Amino acid sequence: MSDEAVVQARTAEGDRAPHTPDTVREAVARALETGPQELDDDRDLFELGLDSLMLMSLAGAWRREGSAVTFQDLTRTPTLRAWTALLGRERRAEAPATAPSAPSGEAVTDGPSDSFPLATMQHAYWIGRQDGQPLGGVAAHFYVELDGQEVDPGRLDTALRALVLRHGMLRAVFDEEGRQRFGPPGAPLTVHDLRDRDPQDAESELELLRERNTHARPDITAGDVFRAALCLLPDGRTRLQIDLDMMAGDALSLRVLLSDLRRLYDCPEDQPRALALDYRTYLAEHDARRKAEREQHAAWWRERLPELPRAPRLPTTVDPLTPVSAGDTTLTHSRRLHHWLGPADKAALISAARRHGITPAAALATAFAEVIAAWSDSRRFLLNLPLFDREMFTPDVAGLVGDFSSSVLLDADMSASLPFSRQARGLQERLQEGISHGAYGGVEVLRDLARAEGAPVLAPVVYTSAIGLGEIFEQDVQKSFGRPSWIISQGPQVHLDAQVTELDGGLLLNWDVRDGVFEAGVPDAAFDAYRRLITRLITDPGTWDRPVDGLLAPDVLTRRAVAALPPTPVPDRALHTRFFRLAETDPGRVAVVRPDGGTLTYGELADTARRTAALLRRHGVREGDTVALTLPKGADQITAVLGILAAGAAYAPVGVEQPAVRRERIHSVAGASAVLTDREHAPL
Repeated sequence: MSDEAVVQARTAEGDRAPHTPDTVREAVARALETGPQELDDDRDLFELGLDSLMLMSLAGAWRREGSAVTFQDLTRTPTLRAWTALLGRERRAEAPATAPSAPSGEAVTDGPSDSFPLATMQHAYWIGRQDGQPLGGVAAHFYVELDGQEVDPGRLDTALRALVLRHGMLRAVFDEEGRQRFGPPGAPLTVHDLRDRDPQDAESELELLRERNTHARPDITAGDVFRAALCLLPDGRTRLQIDLDMMAGDALSLRVLLSDLRRLYDCPEDQPRALALDYRTYLAEHDARRKAEREQHAAWWRERLPELPRAPRLPTTVDPLTPVSAGDTTLTHSRRLHHWLGPADKAALISAARRHGITPAAALATAFAEVIAAWSDSRRFLLNLPLFDREMFTPDVAGLVGDFSSSVLLDADMSASLPFSRQARGLQERLQEGISHGAYGGVEVLRDLARAEGAPVLAPVVYTSAIGLGEIFEQDVQKSFGRPSWIISQGPQVHLDAQVTELDGGLLLNWDVRDGVFEAGVPDAAFDAYRRLITRLITDPGTWDRPVDGLLAPDVLTRRAVAALPPTPVPDRALHTRFFRLAETDPGRVAVVRPDGGTLTYGELADTARRTAALLRRHGVREGDTVALTLPKGADQITAVLGILAAGAAYAPVGVEQPAVRRERIHSVAGASAVLTDREHAPL
């Protein structure tokens, strides 16, 4: 059983028992892996090791029993006495009449032709990976390499074929309409035999494969979502390369598939029991269960939209809203920075955090936020925090591969000069409040912000904590396939993805950065500051009791930290307003150079744009409307954009190369009141 399943099982045992003081005490003791008699009624449970994962699981288990208790209710006073009183006061709520029944326990058979909708995060990945999106042009995927000995290609191939048959999402096909289905199984294993190569040639080939796989963007419309390759090296050495698209599985699914692969490889005669549901069934059930809660949480977030800050503006070489394509290799290249805390340092950090009533995850998130604040133009900003939202309404959910992730936006307000522990407690409270309204996720909140502003809104700085979820690379997996020698992830519309995961009894601190997006040297200097701050939290108890300082090295002055930031837009002045003002003051200045060498001046461009605006108004386009724009890249497209903006409308670009179904979907989602194109592309 996976570690996540263990956590869920610990909180779910005794389902549907009445909420008596004894049953509440036993449930909490199971979650904390301690004896019921060891729990003090008035002790802060966070000090005893309670974390957000356990809290979510406890709340979920009690809600399945009929309680209306929420994550937020439990965080207000995290003591056994308060929880017992809270649950004792509640009346047993009836299960929603519309909720579907739990799976019957019979094995599910995949229907390859039955398509189903994307989950929210899947949809975000699907859009973001496309060329021309802000920070787009990359796939959301995990790529790992395990260096071992004597891995047998034949046995591995057999195990992989069984694995792909077991998990439909490892052969998922994503169509142009934004739907998914289970495709036919293929041949997942590729073998690279480098045993007879010159050592230098073999090493060059391994580096080439690593670079290619790290930045791969496979064709998900052909079902290319899971890849495995085995490199055979001299002296019996092997390297297992695994690539998993996040549209097919999240980080915990990577652990599930590695665990299953190990079992299928080592014990081919001991096949695991067939799962009683598949990812398609899970999504339908999950959505039905969350419908009412999602509507309530959406209202809560929408009330707070005007108060939310924006993403931190860091020293970058380009505006993060710059459209990026796969060919822009400078802006799509990722690099990992990492630091490992050994078991002793991990234990010391956890102990110090608990003494201050803070979860280890919140302490590390605060350290990260302090570093971001030091390099940002503002000390209040949005962080994007993924959540592992695998709802255990049946035990077999723990064994599924799929995307169960969601996200929450964290208002990281570091503006006050507070001792680190107080800063962390404030951030922890805001995070818990956001999680308690997490049925409406961060992706959806960003969409609401974009609609309110009439322009894309990103949260490209991501922080993920997997503390408490166990190790992705379990010891049995490492014994069979080797130790992880390369671990990296990429994601669209993200330029800094920080993670904390458990590895070899310690904590692995990672930053995956889009190198070319940042000013040279900034990621390394910032990561070094992050590492130094965490070391101080472990070795110097006084660090918790004073404000954080000294994050910028003497040779990195504050003015340097913001020197490379893109210029801040002038308030209340749109892009096209400044264009037309320049057209009036300097009409003869060249604005556009055509491929054939011809030019357009600002005055000529402004005149044509105004004519376009007048044409749109004559055809009923009003301020606030959306106009779909289908033109090839070039001078005409620039003119059309300026004309649409001058008419007071927003434009929705629809590439001329887009498939018909995709164009229709964009028109529908955008609610376009008109389409602006030319005669050549009018039939589209």
